Amino acid sequence: MALHSVASVSQVLLRPSAPFPSNLHAHWLVDFAPLGRKPKRRNRRFTPSISSVPLRRSAVLNVHRVPHSPPPPPSSSSSDLKPQVANLDDILSERGACGVGFIANLENKASHVIVKDALTSLSCMEHRGGCGADNDSGDGAGLMTAIPWDLFDNWADKQGIASFDKLHTGVGMVFLPKSVELLNEAKKVIVSIFQQEGLEVLGWRPVPVNTSIVGFYAKETMPNIQQVFVKIGKEENADDIERELYICRKLIEKAVSSESWANELYFCSLSNQTIVYKGMLRSQVLGLFYSDLQNDLYKSPFAIYHRRYSTNTSPRWPLAQPMRLLGHNGEINTIQGNLNWMQSREPSLKSPVWRGRENEIRPFGNPKASDSANLDSTAELLIRSGRSPEEAMMILVPEAYKNHPTLTIKYPEVLDFYDYYKGQMEAWDGPALLLFSDGKTVGACLDRNGLRPARFWRTSDNMVYVASEVGVIPVDESKVISKGRLGPGMMITVDLLGGQVYENTEVKKRVALSNPYGDWIKENLRSLKAENFLSTSVMENDAILRQQQAFGYSSEDVQMVIEAMAGQGKEPTFCMGDDIPLAALSQKPHMLFDYFKQRFAQVTNPAIDPLREGLVMSLEVNIGKRGNILETGPENASQVILSGPVLNEGDLESLLNDPLLKPQVLPTFFDITKGIDGSLEKALNKLCEAADEAVRNGSQLLILSDRSEALEPTHPAIPILLAVGTVHQHLIQNGLRMSASIIADTAQCFSTHQFACLIGYGASAVCPYLALETCRQWRLSSKTVNLMRNGKMPTVSIEQAQKNYCKAVKAGLLKILSKMGISLLSSYCGAQIFEVYGLGKEVVDLAFRGSVSKIGGLTFDELARETLSFWVKAFSEDTAKRLENFGFIQFRPGGEFHANNPEMSKLLHKAVRQKSQSSFAVYQQHLANRPVNVLRDLLEFKSDRAPIPVGKVEPASSIVQRFCTGGMSLGAISRETHEAIAIAMNRLGGKSNSGEGGEDPIRWKPLSDVVDGYSPTLPHLKGLQNGDTATSAIKQVASGRFGVTPTFLANAAQLEIKIAQGAKPGEGGQLPGKKVSMYIARLRNSKPGVPLISPPPHHDIYSIEDLAQLIFDLHQVNPKAKVSVKLVAEAGIGTVASGVAKGNADVIQISGHDGGTGASPISSIKHAGGPWELGLTETHQTLIENGLRERVILRVDGGFRSGVDVMMAATMGADEYGFGSVAMIATGCVMARICHTNNCPVGVASQREELRARFPGVPGDLVNYFLYVAEEVRGTLAQLGYEKLDDIIGRTDLLHPRDISLVKTQHLDLSYILSSVGLPKWSSTTIRNQETHTNGPVLDDVLLADPEVADAIENEKTVSKTIKIYNIDRAVCGRIAGVIAKKYGDTGFAGLLNITFTGSAGQSFACFLTPGMKIRLVGESNDYVGKGMAGGELVVTPVDNTGFQPEDAAIVGNTCLYGATGGQVFIRGKAGERFAVRNSLAEAVVEGTGDHCCEYMTGGSVVVLGKVGRNVAAGMTGGLAYLLDEDDTLIPKVNREIVKIQRVTAPVGQMKLRSLIEAHVEKAGSGKGAAILKDWDKYLSLFWQLVPPSEEDTPEANAKFGTTTSEQVTLQSA
Repeated sequence: MALHSVASVSQVLLRPSAPFPSNLHAHWLVDFAPLGRKPKRRNRRFTPSISSVPLRRSAVLNVHRVPHSPPPPPSSSSSDLKPQVANLDDILSERGACGVGFIANLENKASHVIVKDALTSLSCMEHRGGCGADNDSGDGAGLMTAIPWDLFDNWADKQGIASFDKLHTGVGMVFLPKSVELLNEAKKVIVSIFQQEGLEVLGWRPVPVNTSIVGFYAKETMPNIQQVFVKIGKEENADDIERELYICRKLIEKAVSSESWANELYFCSLSNQTIVYKGMLRSQVLGLFYSDLQNDLYKSPFAIYHRRYSTNTSPRWPLAQPMRLLGHNGEINTIQGNLNWMQSREPSLKSPVWRGRENEIRPFGNPKASDSANLDSTAELLIRSGRSPEEAMMILVPEAYKNHPTLTIKYPEVLDFYDYYKGQMEAWDGPALLLFSDGKTVGACLDRNGLRPARFWRTSDNMVYVASEVGVIPVDESKVISKGRLGPGMMITVDLLGGQVYENTEVKKRVALSNPYGDWIKENLRSLKAENFLSTSVMENDAILRQQQAFGYSSEDVQMVIEAMAGQGKEPTFCMGDDIPLAALSQKPHMLFDYFKQRFAQVTNPAIDPLREGLVMSLEVNIGKRGNILETGPENASQVILSGPVLNEGDLESLLNDPLLKPQVLPTFFDITKGIDGSLEKALNKLCEAADEAVRNGSQLLILSDRSEALEPTHPAIPILLAVGTVHQHLIQNGLRMSASIIADTAQCFSTHQFACLIGYGASAVCPYLALETCRQWRLSSKTVNLMRNGKMPTVSIEQAQKNYCKAVKAGLLKILSKMGISLLSSYCGAQIFEVYGLGKEVVDLAFRGSVSKIGGLTFDELARETLSFWVKAFSEDTAKRLENFGFIQFRPGGEFHANNPEMSKLLHKAVRQKSQSSFAVYQQHLANRPVNVLRDLLEFKSDRAPIPVGKVEPASSIVQRFCTGGMSLGAISRETHEAIAIAMNRLGGKSNSGEGGEDPIRWKPLSDVVDGYSPTLPHLKGLQNGDTATSAIKQVASGRFGVTPTFLANAAQLEIKIAQGAKPGEGGQLPGKKVSMYIARLRNSKPGVPLISPPPHHDIYSIEDLAQLIFDLHQVNPKAKVSVKLVAEAGIGTVASGVAKGNADVIQISGHDGGTGASPISSIKHAGGPWELGLTETHQTLIENGLRERVILRVDGGFRSGVDVMMAATMGADEYGFGSVAMIATGCVMARICHTNNCPVGVASQREELRARFPGVPGDLVNYFLYVAEEVRGTLAQLGYEKLDDIIGRTDLLHPRDISLVKTQHLDLSYILSSVGLPKWSSTTIRNQETHTNGPVLDDVLLADPEVADAIENEKTVSKTIKIYNIDRAVCGRIAGVIAKKYGDTGFAGLLNITFTGSAGQSFACFLTPGMKIRLVGESNDYVGKGMAGGELVVTPVDNTGFQPEDAAIVGNTCLYGATGGQVFIRGKAGERFAVRNSLAEAVVEGTGDHCCEYMTGGSVVVLGKVGRNVAAGMTGGLAYLLDEDDTLIPKVNREIVKIQRVTAPVGQMKLRSLIEAHVEKAGSGKGAAILKDWDKYLSLFWQLVPPSEEDTPEANAKFGTTTSEQVTLQSA
């Protein structure tokens, strides 16, 4: 858990061979109270306990404990009548991530040692879990083992019961209601159902527990825990016995579902093979709580253990893991779709093994349970129906098998298996490490992206271990015979009965050969042959115009979206934010799609990088009936496979002619001849009836179409999204959805967001006929023809234009999927990954059931009127001959209102430049008179007090300290703007933000050479004063890690982890190539002129526990800096924020969707993220409910323009306020909205020297602006009668709805924003002034306290040290590096620290190293080794005399050298995934890597002396890689989009390679390296060199270097 900074391992736990370094004892009684209060001394008495549970060195949080009322039980009485649709709200409130592992004995020998070792491993995972506000209730820990019959026989003996017949006895581990009377009621139900099934209940055993060690919150919800023993007489076969017990459990769950105590009864397990002990406990206490686990009679041949970190802080006992079959570390992103599809399957699931009892075991999913619980119950259904656990996992969590070099060549049958099931079961997609067992097999598998760490090792005494981390259990290294890691999509299983270990391909091959899948596919699966695009226009130009008008196109849509995509084949880029009103608030009609915002991944799971890791993604989709998944057979494969969801007219035609699909076209129009009211709903009901009838008559494809010969004024088209959603939901409710696919044939779809909406709500494919017609019309227009003829535009044919358009749509779809971390379109289909803003309950319940719509909105009739307002334009006489421009993207007079409009920027410039209060009043008036634009415009203040004089209110100087500016990177904006903003904020005592491009060190010292407002240090600025500092107080760490060096981190007052950005959440920052000047490239360690797009995920944050680790790293390198985490508002953000607060963040920043950006795809600016009013409210209130609000400062930003905005944010709970675009406007921006082109007319957002010279701003302008805003806040406070901001923060009772009438609807509901769950216990000022949270005592402190080390740092001397290290010692060396960097900068230290560590290092070992540090690790390490290192040397080598070959074993984890900017690394052994990702300058030698090696490298050299995984050098724009290819398998693994592959021919390159290998042999003792040097000429010819374009003319890569003419050389240096 985050605050137990060094979790702890007691000596009891470490075998005598590994004593703890004695100087650590000193720390054991230190109590840290990170919340700025006096720590209470608690003396812990250390009594050795048999369970070897570690003592804690911990940081204790003193928060007053609040009793927590459990949520009311769900009323699930209707479970049989109407299937429950998966509701996003339920899903969002339960998310988790964790640490897991298993231990198994290959001889199937049961022993107590295995149980003890599992408990030990759990304790070493403590930091991978979370703790509640009471700091004692863990989020959950548990153990699954074989049934300990000896223990139970011993108990039975004492009770006078005959010993159990192991073959015929089932054991249930049951959580029962606490109250005696309900307990007896529950037992009565259980017993009666067992009896009615013919099972004999042999006895109840109360499980002995020690309640004194349970945390406060956990005790509140703790169940009564008992075991029930039942005898199954009538079955002999073990599988039938498990099935009988499964049926009993399902019947019991059903029987109690209507009771008030239904959710207090839960079976952890009911089986004849396995048993689960779990609870809402910290992992260290699991063994103390259940005394059974300490009993020597508790023996098992295997154990699966699990430690949960739930982002939600009211975890429930049943949600602890392992579940009944699985331990799951990860998050299923597609859960809403998976649940809906499982529910649709229920009627069709049949299997002879159930003997006709399928009805009794429904439902199979439970939307109220966690994603892990649902995955578990689906796997359970497959396994109990006769599948093996491995097969079930392959069906549910398939690997990325398309174009897989190994599978394609060696294991084609595995591909056939996946292809067969692809059309049967949508993948449960998301990062996941799954451990599973049915008692006969134990196994582990990883998701297709490999987003969770998983290491395994096997010993000579026949034990196999799998764990999230190495070093969780002391192992005698000489006994280890192999070490490895699970890569993406890989699996390992242990057959307990046969005593075999099967690695990845062996497992899969066995499963795939069980049926002739290849033959079935060949005979039944049909591929849709791509048809050609039409080569002429189908409609006349005026008919096209009429259609475009009727269906709601704007000229912006046609020119900026459709034509741009047709011309360039990619989605258009734009800039600034989305400053128009939400669709529901707008006075202009909008298409229905505009009411939906895309959801995106943040923290609990990562977005995917579609640019560089697209190989795991696929847009393939199967059309046709889906068969019964419990049976296999050729008929299930009878489907049509589409390569993507975008169809042209020819594709649609060939589907219509497929005889097996029996397609049915359903027209989607509604009739308004009898009036509008009720017409839309009536048409939808008719449409559903028609769909129903078609499917019952055997149609497997429904085509919903708004095509017609001629448009009729009285028959407008139903919004296609409404039609698709309604039919999809109707078929699910009626159990018909599996029998048919839905395709939309529509004019209403042209942008990527619209495609995504249709697919997300159930369509399998879309034929955008009017968009394609528009492409053709554009290509044939004389204007386009002339532009192409004159060379002003690349020439494309009419077919190519349509192809480009479809290509752009597909690329855009991949990006939208990847934002949520989803890889497969087939899993996205029907997954409803959207939020609704502005549609009423009746609409949502009919067409978009389960989606979140917090503010209500339009009814069907209001929607019909909006649709009609477009439709009538096609028929009125005075309709323009050209398409109207609604002004949704660019501001234009008469178009949609934009908050950042020219009038506003003029008024603001006048006020700040003249320093005139009256001009500022005009600006305020302008804002006050604007149309309703954002949700807060619907609210006003009403006070409960009389006004007071302004003189009594806190001064402006204290209010401005709460102000921050947005994270605008140097690169997106010019040096002048960036520095002027920083200086202004430092004058005020507020905070500016560096953005994600690093910072010039020259800015970190205060100016002392200013004369007449000019300084030679910063000659390009004016209006300076002596004492000004241009440093940004907040320095940003973003996913690209550009400019992040140890010195940058050490000089920050605050460090911000940018998880998401308001203008494009789920995507990385984007800097067009034109803006990467020499200066920018130098700061970012990249190449000039090469565009930079940061990865969507931080590669070291794939989960909440990873975020806690990065926070730990940053606190490590700079213990004084507060760490903030920047999130974007979306439903469920409260849950995420709770996890972030538990992860020890100091500040949480919530951004609204309306934030600005320098460059971003249009659809991202417009269609992702939510309003901050909702995000802030949810975050503030969830943190208060969970007792975590005092731990963090809440900061909010997005479209702030005035003091009113600040007051609104304060009443909703924010402590600090961020201003982005408006700060740029105040310094001179004129809102030209061309930032992405590098042509900013006033030099605010350009890197061109001549434009930057026009920059008009001075720091004083911004100072004036913020002082005016603060005065406005003071005025408002005085009117309300309050003296300081502290008094109104969180006071939603001061807000009231304004009496205001909107054009579209009167049904908006703001009660969510106005609700309150109470106030924080501390004032906002106390929260803001608390000390930075600490990591507690760490190993670095021990080293820094050593007088020799301290002296060496102080006086630049040389020192050598050796020290033991354990996996709970994390981010070791980071703090030492921070101390050196702060004192000497990145290169100034002349001393030398030689430090050798022995053992298993925790995560982020040797992070942020600086020159002068020589670090050696003898042992092994976990993830993120050498993260962000800037210099020095790092050697990792295994201990001597290992039982395995070092070059074959994994010795370090994933994502090593992430963002490294220097230094050398030598690793004797293999590394995991994403080795050297975003490496800028470091040199490394390693003996093998996983997938994505050298991803997005921009400099440095990497040598790999062994095998690599797939997708090498994706996005690599700088640096060189040398890869040894001994068996000629490398070429297909290289991503060749950028790099070229050549042999190492340049003499300089050969020397470079040789010298690195020599150093590797010398420093790491590499045997492999020595063998290569011995036979150098032979091996040299086996190396490949990967060369990106920027390195092609360097001496290392170019044998002819130096023979070029001098002219070219000067170009080079320019």
